[in-house]
Formats: sequence, structure tokens, C-alpha cells
Amino acid sequence: MPKEKGKKRILGAALGNCIHVAGIINFLSLAEQEGYDTVFLSPKIAISELVQEIKRLNPDIVAVSYRLTPQNARALFGELKDAIRRHGLESQKFILGGTAPVAAVGREAGIFEAVFSGVEPREEIINYLRGITGKVKSAVKHSETLPDAIDSRYPVPLIRHHLGLPSMKETIDAAREIAQAGILDILSIAPDQNAQEYFFHQQEMDDSLSGSGGVPVRKPEDLAAIYNATRCGNYPLVRCYAGTRDLTKWAKMLKETINVAWGAVPLSWYSQLDDRSKRTVPAALKENIAAIRWYARHNIPVEVNESHQWALRNTSDIIEVATAFLASYVAKKSGVRWYVMQYMLNTPAEISPQMDLAKMLAKIELIEKLQDKDFTCYRMVRTGLTSLSANPNIAKGQLASSVTISMSLKPHIVHVVGYSEGEHAATAPVIIESCEIARGVIDRCLKGLPDMHSDRAVQNRKKKLVAQATLLLEAIKQLADDKVDDPWTDPATLAAAIRTGLLDAPHLRGNAFARGRLETGVIDGACQAIDAGTRSVLPEKDRIAKILSEYHGRK
Repeated sequence: MPKEKGKKRILGAALGNCIHVAGIINFLSLAEQEGYDTVFLSPKIAISELVQEIKRLNPDIVAVSYRLTPQNARALFGELKDAIRRHGLESQKFILGGTAPVAAVGREAGIFEAVFSGVEPREEIINYLRGITGKVKSAVKHSETLPDAIDSRYPVPLIRHHLGLPSMKETIDAAREIAQAGILDILSIAPDQNAQEYFFHQQEMDDSLSGSGGVPVRKPEDLAAIYNATRCGNYPLVRCYAGTRDLTKWAKMLKETINVAWGAVPLSWYSQLDDRSKRTVPAALKENIAAIRWYARHNIPVEVNESHQWALRNTSDIIEVATAFLASYVAKKSGVRWYVMQYMLNTPAEISPQMDLAKMLAKIELIEKLQDKDFTCYRMVRTGLTSLSANPNIAKGQLASSVTISMSLKPHIVHVVGYSEGEHAATAPVIIESCEIARGVIDRCLKGLPDMHSDRAVQNRKKKLVAQATLLLEAIKQLADDKVDDPWTDPATLAAAIRTGLLDAPHLRGNAFARGRLETGVIDGACQAIDAGTRSVLPEKDRIAKILSEYHGRK
């Protein structure tokens, strides 16, 4: 049987008395996708028959599998080793697939160029087929930018997780362990709140809070040390949470120290709204937009993490959708070329999967209309942080469920939230395990999900959200000064939308700048504005009309 011109050949078989062929068949299918000519013999192939076929077919690689007892495998591999010597096949490449105990025996035999036990990342097998040798080298290893990494993998999404332990040593050691595991594609450094707010004003820090909420980064070399710890294993991309003040200074430092994969900047937050800095909302809007423009000028992708900040304060689905669009619109108008839109599911935790999906589809419909040759939107999905149980076994199920639903959105990035986050910050083992859970879900979903988007309730809710969010966006324009050309990018107009209550959330009650009058509740599975008196759903047009009437009456 002649080889197809230009193709390498892999000969596959299940050895001895092994009848299990699913693994070897899947491997050969993957090899065909990588351009190999493959030949599968059959299960239960005797060593003598295998040798005959090797001589007849002259394969480049012989892939054998064995999934029975390691004791029998030891004798079988000994027989194969002897046959290789007697028939002069020492230059022939052999690889093995089997259970973990069989794989251990296979490594001891010394006759296999590669041994796979089924726990390896898919990328490691692909890299072997591509001739890239070495342990756990990812298909995105040489991708130093987010667009290149996505282009090399999609529709397989990149996996992201955050890391920030209470000391530099713990974080550096964990970063190295995670990179070596090869399951994570993007590591997000989470500095403590002292660093985020006071990095460039360290005389203002409260040392008793060091390590609270993340790693105590105190100098650029700390960031570089964490980044250098990841230069092993699968060499993940690295990014970092933004500072909550001095955002442009942070951006410059992250570019220089960690080759930041993308910048994450809100529009109005990290201000007096959330007390993560003392900046006023108008000042924060101006500085945050300036930071977005800095990233854009340096061709660094940007995430404007605005809408999920509102969602975490139990705003209505309508406001969440509208702020998602506003963030994307500002990014485009600021010159951003590659935009990362984070779709956070399960927020609030009581929302139904149907209504959650409808909300995300409404965001996608509005946001991706902005796409053109100069503005590309990447979808990043994540599990809602507040949705995870403190019981780790329940949280693992919640994580898997969330990833399943979110995979229907065909994401470019899956932001995994460690299953321990409902109880404590994720350590390296938890991060690795959580990413492995997500990887298992992702691999399964990529085989084909049912069309969840066509569900009638999902479509009806999505259409309503698009219409109502559009109504709100048009109302925001009415707050603009007559001299403002583009109200949706104008800091004063956006600040007015918050001051008047067009953009509002229940958790902002008592806030010095926001209105804080909005009341919401999960009704029919969706987070909706409700009338304080009747506790029934408050139509958005009525809510807007009342606010604008009060606003124009004060002018």
C-alpha cells in the first residue's frame, strides 16, 4: 500500500489480547486532521503480525495501545522489544497509549518515543504529531499576543484563571506550578488592594492589609518575577488586574514587565462608586478612557469590564446590557483594535439559565454590530463569582454547568473561576483542577451542543432586552449638553446617567454620587426592575420617563 504523496504514515493497532480500540481510533482520527495517512490494523494484534505489517507498510510511526493489566503489559512489551531487536527495527518510531499504570510500564520498557495515558492536554498530542517534542508544550506556546493565540486555537477557547496569593513567594511558586501543568493558557495576576490603589503612592498604604485580596506587588520587579516563573511548561500568556488609580501608569508598567496580554479597564468604576479609589465618577471616567486610549495606541487588546460591575451590584438585566454596549462603543471610538468582552453568567446567582443566556445573546447582538475590519470582538465567558457554593463538590458541579451553558456562546476565552472561590482564594492545585474540569466540559461541548439559542423563551427575552436597552441608551443621549457630538463617549454625559439614576443599582443605596433608588428582583428567572410599592415588574419606559421628567424639571 503506497503512501499518499507528501504525507507521513501512522500504523495503529491494539496489542496482544486487548480489544479496546476507542483510544487508538481517536488518536488516528486526530492524526488525520493533522495531515497524516493512517492505517488501523485491528484489536488483538500479535507481535509477529505487527512486525509483518511494519515491513509491508513502512510507516513513519507505529502507534500501539494496551488497556489491560500492567503485569501482562510488561511481558508484552518485553516481547515487542525482543522483536524490534531481532528484525532490525531499532530506527522505527513506536509510541504507546494506555492506562496510567500501563503507561508507567511502557516508559520503563525504553522502546517508545512517546507515551500517552489520557491525562495529557490535547495540545501535547497535537504537538507530538507536529514534531514539537518535550513535555506539555502548548499549541499556543509561541504565541506572544492574544490575537495570535486565539487564531491558532479557535474554535477551541483559551482557558484563563486568576492568581494572587498573600505572599510573593507563594504566588511565584504557584505560577510556576500552573505553567508546568500546561492546562492554563492565560494567567491573570491579582494584586492586593493596596497595590491596585496605592502602588504609585505607597506612603498611603495600610501595611496591616498587605496581601488582602491578592498578591502584595510592590515594585515592577515583582511583576517580572511572576511572569518569569511562567516561562516554562506551556508558557501561558500573562495579564494583570488594573490599578484602581493611575491606570495609564499601570498600563505602561504591565507592558514592560509581563508583556500584558490585554488591559482591563472599567468606565465608571474604581471610583467613589465602589470605594476602590477616592476618585470622583467624572474623574474616573476621564482617566479610565485615557487608559483605554493608551492601550489602543500601543496595539494592546482591551477589556472594558463595566457591565459585570453593575451586575455584581444587582442592577437590572436591561442596565447590564446597556452598559455592556456603552463599554464596547467607547472602546471602538477610543481606537481599540481587539476588544475582549467579558460575559459573566450566573449573576445574580438566582437567574435562570434560560434568562442568563438571553441576556448574553442580547449583549452579543448589540455589541457585535460594532465589528468591522478595524474592530474585532472576542467573547470571554466566565462563571459568576458569587454563584459558587462554599461546598467544594457542589461548586464543582456549578462550575461545570456554567461552562456548559457558556460554551453555547462559542467563546474565544473561558475565564475559569476556581471552585474554591466561594470559600477561599484558589491555590495552584485548585486552579489546575478547576481548569481540568472546564477542559473536560469544553472538549465534550465542542463535539456539538443542541441549539439552546432557538429556545422560544430565550429568543423572546433577548428581543425584549435589546429593545429596552436601546430605549435606555437613547435616553442617556438626552442628558448631553447641546455641544456634545457623541454622548455615549462623553464623560459628563455618562456621569449624568449615573447621577440621575438612568444607570443605577440596589447596592448603590447611600452612595455619595449614585442615585441608589433602583430596586430589582428575580422574576420569572430574570433580574428585573420592580416597583417599590407593588413589588411588580417596573416597565423600563416608565422608569426612564420618571427619571427624565425629574431631570428636566430640575434644569
